[in-house]
Amino acid sequence: MQEAFGIVLVVVVVLAAIVAVIAIAGSGSVYDQIGRGGLSLGDGSDRPARAPAPRVAAGERDEEIRQMLEARNARRLRQGREPLDVDAELAALRRPAVDPGLALEIRQVVTARNARRVRQGKEPLDVEAEVARRLRELAD
Repeated sequence: MQEAFGIVLVVVVVLAAIVAVIAIAGSGSVYDQIGRGGLSLGDGSDRPARAPAPRVAAGERDEEIRQMLEARNARRLRQGREPLDVDAELAALRRPAVDPGLALEIRQVVTARNARRVRQGKEPLDVEAEVARRLRELAD
């Protein structure tokens, strides 16, 4: 009886392994479809969503900011306060903020470059103008 137990155990394990291999091969892409039903957030594709073109995104952003500023002005009027200039506020928000550390680092680079230019016999650059130019380049 004990010899039959060993044979039955081996046969059951081999049959289970065969069934498992067939089940894995037959499942195909079933596991890839998990979470891709009608209630899922994605569209079911593996492709990332395309971001809008930068100009379109900037235009939409500016329009939304303008709407928020106009709503804030309407609230200020209801409170009896004077409204702000929406275009001036939008221009101020559009202007890039300059990190003081970055400006200092650029100033150091320009100063070092001027020292090299002087050693080479060339005319030094205007430090403030060069710093402003490089900050504008970085903002674009």
